[in-house]
Amino acid sequence: MDFALSEEQVALRDLARQILEDQLTPDRLREVESDPDWFDRKLWQDLAHANLLGLAVAEQYGGMGYGFLELCFLLEEVGRTVAPLPALSTLVMGALPISEFGSDAQRERYLPRVVSGETVLSAALVEEGSEDPTRPAVQARRAGGGWRLDGSKTCVPAAHLAERVLVPARCEQGVGVFLLDPKGPGVQLERLETTNGEPQFLLSLSGAQVDAADVLGEPSQGGPIVAWLTQRVIAAYGATQLGVSDKAMRMTAAYTSEREQFGRRIATFQAVAQRAANCYVDVEALRLAVQQAVWRLAEGLEASAEVAIAKYWVGDTGHRVSYAAQHLHGGIGVDIDYPLYRYCLWSKQLELSLGSSMHQLEMIGASLAEERA
Repeated sequence: MDFALSEEQVALRDLARQILEDQLTPDRLREVESDPDWFDRKLWQDLAHANLLGLAVAEQYGGMGYGFLELCFLLEEVGRTVAPLPALSTLVMGALPISEFGSDAQRERYLPRVVSGETVLSAALVEEGSEDPTRPAVQARRAGGGWRLDGSKTCVPAAHLAERVLVPARCEQGVGVFLLDPKGPGVQLERLETTNGEPQFLLSLSGAQVDAADVLGEPSQGGPIVAWLTQRVIAAYGATQLGVSDKAMRMTAAYTSEREQFGRRIATFQAVAQRAANCYVDVEALRLAVQQAVWRLAEGLEASAEVAIAKYWVGDTGHRVSYAAQHLHGGIGVDIDYPLYRYCLWSKQLELSLGSSMHQLEMIGASLAEERA
């Protein structure tokens, strides 16, 4: 396999990096994070003007017509700058499944406005007491010409900004995926405190109404849609963690190359150099695991094991690199006036989202045992 990026891919990645790094200064990050919406709208519009929000949207809807691989380059840069944006929720949780499974009317309604930056989307994949998004407890029942949803979802990102939230729910004959208006009747949002400060919500549904036109695919055949989406969301977490961990590692290398102790730069101490080298090896292992998972998904290949392996490295790499970065920085590593703390908080949240490393090992082990049997 040739892992080299094409000239177009390099140009897209560099453009995203330039826009994000130019705008997200430490002062700007503090300003946006202090806002309850936790959303840099100007930066979002600048990404839209560069058509980067349309990377994986077809040209007929105003996008650039690339795929999931190129989209993950953008998400890596979002992680590298710890950008307070609903990028993963809108572009992966919302726009990707609508592009793949939506009706012509749904695509026409939502995708052009995602590309232009007007619309934020999200998905509700997590329920308390369940680790399998394809087996939801939320109930969907027919009501008149539409549907009624009852139950609750948790850890829903950007629900306060979203025009629609994709909600998997159990029907009489299977699982459906419903495009829910989070501001509609029968819907209650409760803000949750998260590790990195990103607004996520408990979504309580009591007779929430969904029109028949807002069902994604067939209302009883949504299980494969949810599985398809979950794999891509997990891989997208991997791409984001790659940016987070790579930047934390490089910040640490720069700091230890300048910090002096006992008349020497601490990077020349053997223990410091070896610790930093271990971080580099971890980041490169994560990079290869994520690239393999993302590439297979982009090519439409089976990737269950590869996605689980990538998510395992998301947890282990994120934990080891963030811990080492703080240790090698010393006290300044936990000072909230210094930017490293954001990377450590983001890393921990990504580690635990949609299954920890241990959960991935359990799934891989169960798969191997089943295969052997």
